[in-house]
Amino acid sequence: MAELDKVLYDLVSPMVDDKECLSVTEEPSENAREVILNVTAKDDDIARLIGRRGTMASALRQVMSVASHTDDRKVTIKFNERD
Repeated sequence: MAELDKVLYDLVSPMVDDKECLSVTEEPSENAREVILNVTAKDDDIARLIGRRGTMASALRQVMSVASHTDDRKVTIKFNERD
C-alpha cells in the first residue's frame, strides 16, 4: 500500500517556496475506500499549487488517482492556507 500523503508531499514540495510551512496530512473519511489529503502551505504557495483555473490542482488529483489505483481507493485533495 502506497503512503499517499508522502507521495503527494514529494510531488508538491519542489513547487513551493517555503518548504518549512508545507504539510500534507491524511484526514479520516467516513468511506473506507476514500482518502482525504490536506495540503497546507502559505498563501502564495497554495495559489501556485492550485494554478490558474485549478489546472495544477486538477493535474495533482489525476496523478494521485493513478497512485491510488493499485489500492482501489479514491483520493480527495483539499488545499488550506497557513496563517
